[in-house]
Amino acid sequence: MLEKLWVFRPFDTVLQNSLVRTLSISPVTASILLARGVTTADQASRWLSSPQDGLHNPFLIPDMEAAVERLHVALAREERVCFYGDYDVDGVSATSLYLSFYRGLGGNACGYIPHRVREGYGLNEGAVRKLAQEGVTLLVTSDCGTTSHHEIAVAKELGMDVVVTDHHQTDATMPAALAVLNPHRRDAIYPFKGLCSAGLAYKVVTAYQRRYGSGEVDPESCLDLVALATVADIVPLQDENRILVREGLIQINRGARCGIRALKQVAGITKACTSETIGFRLGPRLNAAGRLDHAMLCVQLLTTESDREAQQIAEQLEQLNRQRQQIEEEITAQAGASLQQDEPAAAIVLGSRHWHLGVVGIVAARLVDRFHRPSIVIAVDEKGLGKGSARTVEGFDLYQGLSACRDLLEAFGGHPSAAGLTIQESRLEEFRRRFCEVAAQWATASLVRPTLHVDAEVKLTEVNFDLIQELESLHPFGAGNPEPTLAVRGLDVVEARVVGEKHLKLRVRQGRSFIFDSIGFRMGSFEELGLKTGRPVDLAFSPERNHWNGYDRVQLRIKALRMSGEVS
Repeated sequence: MLEKLWVFRPFDTVLQNSLVRTLSISPVTASILLARGVTTADQASRWLSSPQDGLHNPFLIPDMEAAVERLHVALAREERVCFYGDYDVDGVSATSLYLSFYRGLGGNACGYIPHRVREGYGLNEGAVRKLAQEGVTLLVTSDCGTTSHHEIAVAKELGMDVVVTDHHQTDATMPAALAVLNPHRRDAIYPFKGLCSAGLAYKVVTAYQRRYGSGEVDPESCLDLVALATVADIVPLQDENRILVREGLIQINRGARCGIRALKQVAGITKACTSETIGFRLGPRLNAAGRLDHAMLCVQLLTTESDREAQQIAEQLEQLNRQRQQIEEEITAQAGASLQQDEPAAAIVLGSRHWHLGVVGIVAARLVDRFHRPSIVIAVDEKGLGKGSARTVEGFDLYQGLSACRDLLEAFGGHPSAAGLTIQESRLEEFRRRFCEVAAQWATASLVRPTLHVDAEVKLTEVNFDLIQELESLHPFGAGNPEPTLAVRGLDVVEARVVGEKHLKLRVRQGRSFIFDSIGFRMGSFEELGLKTGRPVDLAFSPERNHWNGYDRVQLRIKALRMSGEVS
């Protein structure tokens, strides 16, 4: 893994001092807010409190009126409605939200999630025809549909209306659906582009509630589902997403939904859930169903009212997640070994007939972490059709990169940071060459070394419980609002040892300060990091409370270390 370049975020000291005086916060917190683009006292106050009145009017989303009216007509006519979602956390959460709300109105509804391997991503013609035969007259998509021109045309021919709820990048031409609810539409005036599909589904049901009232399920009770999807889908935790996730985390920690309670139990979660808990503990278990089995398991988990059923499904997801981890480790090792011989090109494109389609996205993310290159991992079936997932590094837009190769692809779609594609095996080498050329053009003019963005430089004497409490008010952390990273220079290492599974445990001080405990998870020994004992170090970290043996202590969670005086 490449050594990171430390980049200290610049800030305006005049604005910093203004925030400090107006809000009575520390200079450190003020500099972090400035790094997030928060420059006024009013913006900072709203960022710190995330009030509910910060949510935008759902009727500003294009086609919202038509979508809400069509749902109401379907309810009045007792039509059969299908909520059709993607097989990831966003898709299953949005589908579960729709089903819970609409059934709470007394509506006749079913859910449909395509099988990842047998059907692939998004709408497929076979499913559309099957649903039409079952009497579905209104099809509402979640996390797919924006580019499904053919499938939506087929649905229309079969007498179905289609409402698309999606947040993927759009083409210039919208499909012939009754409504396309996508904030990335070129004609969209909605003030925030960052909602995931579950966030959009929440907007639909709140708009319905405003217009026609709600039934047994209040939209606010579904914010736990929105929080799951928003964090797991790595959309920016800015603007109203911060509000939605904050409120959703409160519900998750209350244990209101038995499916999430059961999932927390099998995951061994006993402390309060944070966005990190969703990202690293709950999200992977929900995603495991769509990767190795069928994601409808997750919809059943998130909509059931039976504790017994929830526990059974949660235990099944736990087993699937363990299988997923084993398969992922094997493929990641194979992929890494194939790249050991030579320096990777500007991008990594790998494919194999022996790889499991369900984990290629995770493997691509692992390669990005290791080699700091845009990475695409493709599973090729016995017919020579490859389906893959792509992940990227900061500054390289995957969607645009794939667009430059669209003539070689059967299909593609996604976001600037994550995407999927379908390609014939015979075109794989040509695609690899072209995509690497596109990435090389970016790399020559951009930073190709991984960076560590430092929000503020501090003295150890500034790191205390008051600062930690202020930083906790910046939650939730994630994409668009990363966990604050602080740095301190010239530390004396009082003690260094390895504990547990290669965790680096340090005791450090700065000048005459108190001695602070610090921990670097899986960082290995001092020597393995190329550091010299007896020499001062610079430390990049996040401060946290560590409750141990009945006492709370300030602990520094290490993100990076370097010898003092080095400029990297």
